[in-house]
Amino acid sequence: MSNWNLEPDSGSFELPGGTDVGNRNAANLAAVLVIGKSNITRVVVSRIVERSGLRPVAESPQDGQRALTKVMPGTVILDGGADNCDCNHLYAYLSDQRRASGGKVPCVILLSTRTGTPDTLSLGPVIDAVVAKPITPESLQPVVDRLLESARR
Repeated sequence: MSNWNLEPDSGSFELPGGTDVGNRNAANLAAVLVIGKSNITRVVVSRIVERSGLRPVAESPQDGQRALTKVMPGTVILDGGADNCDCNHLYAYLSDQRRASGGKVPCVILLSTRTGTPDTLSLGPVIDAVVAKPITPESLQPVVDRLLESARR
C-alpha cells in the first residue's frame, strides 16, 4: 500500500501527514524516498532522515519507479543490498528526473556493503554519495544534509 495520496486530476499530492507538495513536475526538497528490500533498513533510514526535518517515503525496489514519478523527491536513498545491485533498474529513471530538474536533484545516496566513492566503486554518475553499512545517524545524516544544501544552491 502506498505511503502517499495522489489526487488524479490535480497538480499536487500529499506526503504522509498531509504535507502538500504542490506541482508534480518540481522536486520537493523536503521529501526523501527510501528504497530497499529490507523493511528494517527502510524504517531505520526513515527515522534518521526525520531527524533532519525531512519527510521520508519508504518503498520496495519493485515500487520504486512508481514512487519516483509520484513523489518527485529531493533526495533518494537506495539500499544496494549485498551486491549493490538491488536498485540498478532505477538508475535510468533517476537520471531522467535529474535531467528534467536541471541536473541537481534528486540527490542520490547508495547504502553499500563496501566503502568507497561512487567513482571507486564504479557506480556511475547517478550516485552522488555512498554510505557504508551499518547505517548510523552519524554516518548518514551529514551526507543527506550536505547533498541537500548543495541542491539548494
